[in-house]
Amino acid sequence: MESELKTKRLRIGGMTCISCQNKIERKLRNTAGVKSADVSYGAGTATIAYDANIITMREIEAVIEKLDYHVLHGNGLQESNISHVVGTLVIVVSLYMFLQQFGILNLLVPNQLADTKMGYGMLFVIGLITSIHCVAMCGGINLSQCIPRGGAKRSGMSTFVPAFLYNLGRVVSYTVIGFLLGFVGLLFSSGSEVGLPVMTQGILKLIAGVFMVIMGINMLGLFPWLRKLNPRMPKIFARKIGAEKVKSKSPLIVGLFNGLMPCGPLQSMQIVALGSGNPIAGALSMFLFSLGTVPLMLGLGSVVSALGKRFTQKVMTVGAVLVVVLGLAMLSQGGSLSGFLPPDILLLIILALCAAGVVSCLPFQQPTHKTISVVAALGITVVLLVSWNGLNASLDGDKGSPSAANDGIQVLDGKQVINSTLSSGKYPDIIVQAGTPVKWVIDAPKGSVNGCNNKMLINDYGIEYSLKTGENVIEFMPGKAGTVQYNCWMGMIRGSIKIVEAGAVIDDGSAAADSR
Repeated sequence: MESELKTKRLRIGGMTCISCQNKIERKLRNTAGVKSADVSYGAGTATIAYDANIITMREIEAVIEKLDYHVLHGNGLQESNISHVVGTLVIVVSLYMFLQQFGILNLLVPNQLADTKMGYGMLFVIGLITSIHCVAMCGGINLSQCIPRGGAKRSGMSTFVPAFLYNLGRVVSYTVIGFLLGFVGLLFSSGSEVGLPVMTQGILKLIAGVFMVIMGINMLGLFPWLRKLNPRMPKIFARKIGAEKVKSKSPLIVGLFNGLMPCGPLQSMQIVALGSGNPIAGALSMFLFSLGTVPLMLGLGSVVSALGKRFTQKVMTVGAVLVVVLGLAMLSQGGSLSGFLPPDILLLIILALCAAGVVSCLPFQQPTHKTISVVAALGITVVLLVSWNGLNASLDGDKGSPSAANDGIQVLDGKQVINSTLSSGKYPDIIVQAGTPVKWVIDAPKGSVNGCNNKMLINDYGIEYSLKTGENVIEFMPGKAGTVQYNCWMGMIRGSIKIVEAGAVIDDGSAAADSR
């Protein structure tokens, strides 16, 4: 029988990263009757050449569906409707603002990893959250290493050993890569004990945060066009590594290859390991992150059968939302450390991008109309938010009640002496007058100084001050009226210095205290 070659281009929904592309492509190419398959995660498509006398398009679609992806039909180009996109973005932004406002995000993101006292426990938590993605991407390979071959039966520990070896390989691979990246960071920091410069750490955290946000949004499937920005390994290397994983008969070897696979959360943590500037810290950070992914991967078979696909998808959606929120938190840290992105500007950018994203989902007849509308949405949102912030600042000025308050203010020897008290989870906000030198006395009670707040960075004045228990003195010359933001060395804890015009009356809270 002569072959009847046909070519079909399908749109595929449910892909969350480049590993999905490789997974579908590999399965199709090993399917009888399929001559070639070229899957594009960025475009969300699969171009398939097949012999219609051997396999039908319906059967090809069934192969894709069995991999837990779905073939999209119809003329609509959007996988998500507008209400779903808007609702999801509202949840993400609201959750981020809530956690940020109450300082909870400070506990959920990794700090500078050279400090062994802080943040490692939360790396394990991040691993737990992103392990949902690991199940989706590597679950099939994990299960393939646990299923007996040749009809053999396993009992007792023999059923657990393959899964243990596979996950042991993953942990070893991640740890070794973390060590190597930490060593590279050490070289760039010229062997400094404090690791990479603060600005470099901030830039790396910005990059890691962007990767995590993009990864989470792609897991949610909100904006298919954003897939093109997902971090990925060159296609030829990803295919070869994936092929070696499939061919290998040793679960340990397959697990070792996992550290080389393209994965958004993994690559974000690798950037953080690089930023540690310390091989041991880099290895430990990746080790704990990988440990966080182990519990769900070890219990994959029972979890999938117990929860069912529908519930598993809901859990994966919750995990994707948390990945985005953690990415935004890392962006906030990186912005503070680098000085490029203050928290209020970051929030403005987030809201503007959300508005532009929603507009991009609207059905437009002409591509140029969509482009113009997206740009207009960005501009209008920025103008409205800037105007709102300006109005609030003006109202505060009219009231003459600045939002900051000092413990005590006095002028001695031509210097403004500001007294503040340090707390373990918050920096004091202070008010000073422009043009007069400041002597800032910070009292740090016993137990108030910790691994996070022990170094204060005031980038505008080039100040890096290490706090100690007892009295601390910081001196600087305030510039023109405005607000100067400062933060800890990890970008987690922040405070503000409000500068008012010379001669302005500063409310230090004493009047309110007297009235009580």
